[in-house]
Amino acid sequence: MNKMERIKKLVNDYRHAWVFLYGLIYMPWFIYLEKRTDVHYFLIHSPIDDYIPFVEYFIVPYLIWFIFIAVSAGYFFFTDKHGFYRLAAFLIAGMTFFLFLCTVFPNGLNLRPTTFVRDNIFVDLVRYVYRTDTPTNVLPSIHVFNSLGVCIAIGHSDALKKHKNIQYSSYLLALLIILSTVFLKQHSVTDVIAALTLACIIYPFVYATQEKKAPKLSHQPI
Repeated sequence: MNKMERIKKLVNDYRHAWVFLYGLIYMPWFIYLEKRTDVHYFLIHSPIDDYIPFVEYFIVPYLIWFIFIAVSAGYFFFTDKHGFYRLAAFLIAGMTFFLFLCTVFPNGLNLRPTTFVRDNIFVDLVRYVYRTDTPTNVLPSIHVFNSLGVCIAIGHSDALKKHKNIQYSSYLLALLIILSTVFLKQHSVTDVIAALTLACIIYPFVYATQEKKAPKLSHQPI
């Protein structure tokens, strides 16, 4: 096999990479939402939020989320094209809904602490997150929604069903990530419930009926 044939084979094997082009839509749109200042933000709050303490140690699973999503997407990208398309369909549907909702319904939080009881590396990391991530555009929580999406994809993976330790570890990590959003005061319980509700709405269209009527994304050429 010559070099040109190898290149053609590589392109053919991984042409589902076109899905990542969604980032060219999501990131500019999200950055615009984060930087706009000419809107009135509706504050999201649940009475339960007032009973949840701030715990800086949850910054660890909160930051691991980025690795969790990237590694999971990479796994399906390289090993399971149909699983990758289903995961992509689920995530893209939810994130697009999030962008539309935050565009027409600007929302934010007023939950973050202004002072901290302790001073340690975990608090320093929280301060960094607070500086780089505005307390706006929080409903529904993308941390929660994407974590649920990955867990669903893992749960539907025939290959991973043979590795229960990987499945259960992923579910535990996702739970810690979800808890981290409220214990770090990055999200309200309302944001979490909204993400869970959105996941329940999208799930049937992407996964539940796949045996009878598979989503179009899962039937892209392979």
